[in-house]
Amino acid sequence: MGHHANGRLLLLMLTVLILTRDEERHIERAIRSVKPFAERIVVIDSFSADRTVEIALATGAEVLQQTFTSHARQFEWGVRQADIRTEWLMRLDADEVIGAELAEEICETLPAMAADVSGIALKRKQIFLGRWIRHGGRYPLVLTRIWRHGRGRVEDRWMDEHVVIDGGRIVCLQQPFADHNLNDLGFFVEKHNRYATREAVEILNRRHGLFQREIRGRQDQTAPGVARKRWIKEQVYDRMPFPLAALGYFLFRYVVQLGFLDGREGLIYHGLQGFWYRFLVGAKVFEWERALRRHVTAENKRNELARLTGLSL
Repeated sequence: MGHHANGRLLLLMLTVLILTRDEERHIERAIRSVKPFAERIVVIDSFSADRTVEIALATGAEVLQQTFTSHARQFEWGVRQADIRTEWLMRLDADEVIGAELAEEICETLPAMAADVSGIALKRKQIFLGRWIRHGGRYPLVLTRIWRHGRGRVEDRWMDEHVVIDGGRIVCLQQPFADHNLNDLGFFVEKHNRYATREAVEILNRRHGLFQREIRGRQDQTAPGVARKRWIKEQVYDRMPFPLAALGYFLFRYVVQLGFLDGREGLIYHGLQGFWYRFLVGAKVFEWERALRRHVTAENKRNELARLTGLSL
């Protein structure tokens, strides 16, 4: 199991779930990258207006459709609806690609995985404007992306949701996968504007207790480093004045973590993602915090925030 058979890899007891919305540019590439090893590929589409569904079906995936609220809820809905019978589940974004070396490593290691391993973390490399961003703390980003069905779930958060493993160990594979979005900078800016809204909601929820936050059990764990990074972000970064925090974070990435070695593409990436995006999150929190002050109860604050953000809180 897991070795080449007539030039192709053998299929594993694994289902890949991919969330989509208007991803006609990426979806065929994503599906083809997991086809060598995935027994099932299920696309969970939020009513794309382009050819995403048509291309996904033509490339051999199944498609389920559901109105989008958050990545976490969309994914968990997909897991429930897809009637999954495979031993393993994998989460892949439409603009991500599993390379041939990683596909082979998955095929060789998965069938022989020890029984106490519940999750598998993968190393993500960021491709931006055609360049691999190697510095600024961006490689490797270690994320749990494969888990035993029933032993993992996606955290119910508006932003920065991770896969949480319930008991068992998480191991990390060596070969990386690529996050390689082919859209332009305008798309990048619009997407991060939407992300900033969701992240601002998470911060305001922590401050005001607007809705329930997910409580973790003792056994629950995420990929290595995730909990530490989140603690620093919530307990240190989010408590600093946002202009200072955003500038400090950018300089840390660009100078201390050698982001300047990523060339002109790196300057654009670290400038937008490391400074502008963090500054925008802080500015949105600043703006909406003022609006929430006029309300006393959590319910009124929640309603006001839903009105301001357009999210169904």
